[in-house]
Amino acid sequence: MAIPRRRHQHHSRARRFLIPVIYAASTFLLVLFLFILILAPSPNDDNHLRHPRRYADLSLGGKGSGNEIAVSPFRVKISGGVNNRDLWSSRNSKFFYGCSNASSKFAKAQAITRQNRYLLIVTSGGLNQQRTGITDAVVAARILNATLVVPKLDKTSFWKDSSDFSDIFDVDWFIKHLTTDVSILKDLPLRRGQIWTPYRMRVPRKCSEKCYINRVLPVLMKKHAVQISKFDYRLANKLDTDLQKLRCRVNYHALKFSDPILEMGEKLVQRMRRSSKHYIALHLRFEPDMLAFSGCYYGGGDKERTELGKIRRRWKTLHNSNPDRARRQGRCPLTPEEVGLMLRALGYGKDVHIYVASGEVYGGEETLAPLKAMFPNFYSKDTIASKEELEPFSAFSSRMAALDFIVCDESDVFVTNNNGNMAKILAGRRRYFGHKPTIRPNAKKLYRVFLNRNNMTWEEFASKVHTFQRGFLGEPKEVRPGRGEFHENPSACICADSEAESKMDWGRKRIGKGNVAKKKDNNDAKKDVEAVHDENVDYEPEMSDPEYEDDVDSPPGEVSLSRSQVEALSNETSTDYDPFTSEETELDELLSD
Repeated sequence: MAIPRRRHQHHSRARRFLIPVIYAASTFLLVLFLFILILAPSPNDDNHLRHPRRYADLSLGGKGSGNEIAVSPFRVKISGGVNNRDLWSSRNSKFFYGCSNASSKFAKAQAITRQNRYLLIVTSGGLNQQRTGITDAVVAARILNATLVVPKLDKTSFWKDSSDFSDIFDVDWFIKHLTTDVSILKDLPLRRGQIWTPYRMRVPRKCSEKCYINRVLPVLMKKHAVQISKFDYRLANKLDTDLQKLRCRVNYHALKFSDPILEMGEKLVQRMRRSSKHYIALHLRFEPDMLAFSGCYYGGGDKERTELGKIRRRWKTLHNSNPDRARRQGRCPLTPEEVGLMLRALGYGKDVHIYVASGEVYGGEETLAPLKAMFPNFYSKDTIASKEELEPFSAFSSRMAALDFIVCDESDVFVTNNNGNMAKILAGRRRYFGHKPTIRPNAKKLYRVFLNRNNMTWEEFASKVHTFQRGFLGEPKEVRPGRGEFHENPSACICADSEAESKMDWGRKRIGKGNVAKKKDNNDAKKDVEAVHDENVDYEPEMSDPEYEDDVDSPPGEVSLSRSQVEALSNETSTDYDPFTSEETELDELLSD
């Protein structure tokens, strides 16, 4: 009997000991659970975006950088930043419109075109670089009073596209639409019943009217047919107003895509519209070649340095890069994650639909993951069209680029991540056709914001992004007339309502009373917008040839040649003329899209 009694006493003591322990443990777990609930982010946060950042503050996350540091979590709101503007339209766009009609002083083509003068050009680079060449070729023919032969597209450069002009553009529309401006033929006419070879030559970059008259016209008068090769940016940025308007008529009206491209492009736009009333088109431009050219570092360690360094060596003229300085100067494309953060801070929420025009993204899906997490409604032509639908275009880079061009052009908001040719062409086009919002990151200012974002609240971050993006949103008069490339800022072709200045809202609160305060406020805001945007407008990540120094405007027309000039032309024996001795690189080809 003693043994069972002792066992019973032992179990009683064990129960008296365990009950308080279990109670204390339960209380601790309950308190811990409540503590976790209190600290957990609200449902309005994207929890998966709260993770430590590397030194480079970017999302490639390659191994071997050795720069990982502990940082505070950064909470990204689903609804975006505080916003006091219409996300889908420009505030003052209704006061401006595209105007490219010729003046009464601009003579008809039939009256000024001389017989036996034929200008042929060979474009350079990808779709958008070739587009600028075609536009400028029409104006060059007008300056020379020559007949233009339909331009030949570049088939041998970086892009390796065998497309002809008629494969990309509607050639009949092109010729007919410009009938009153320039005489255009599909082919060079036979000479005495035989095919003849035009005289080949080159012109400097940004050649002015006087440059064409002095350099090309005498040769054209003797040889009768001149072919200018590598024709990209071979016409001055500043020209007579009527010639600038001719540029606009070519670029915005005469250059219409061929029917197959238009039909497929319209299908892509309709599918984007079917899924959402509004959509953003993003030209991401985060391909390996672009990053290699920029010379920037994105936190991928030795692997990234080796891979991009190998690509960068393709351009022998590039100097050794200084990634930190390049980023401080705003010369580095934003990462997909940074683009997403910028858009969220500007007020674009998680439900916004995004169409991405991009080639191979460096880092693949891992690099795109943060952007897709912020904007899960993420599309490209490959996701909204079948392989069978894209098959007629997929083997041709320019035709595929044309499809992206159409979807980007028709978007409610266009976001560009670099200052290349597609960005410039679309920015100018969207200004001309109603100032549709076009966002270009103010990378120089945003650099510090992204670098220090984990040390500020979301509200502080969004406020800074709003401040630094003023003047980079595609609003009217963001760029002063004449600043930047004409194709990006076609100011000569944009007219304003006669009462626009008094009607425009510059987004500032009024101080004081009366019209004087209102006028002063509007003027101050306008100056502020222009000053902010001008910081980056002159930066072009392109290598140019030496410009022709004499850029004095001269009216188009005939010139009188001196006896010495005629004799020099008569004694000329060379069959090719090239004013350059230095080798040109593929830099412009890379940046053309």
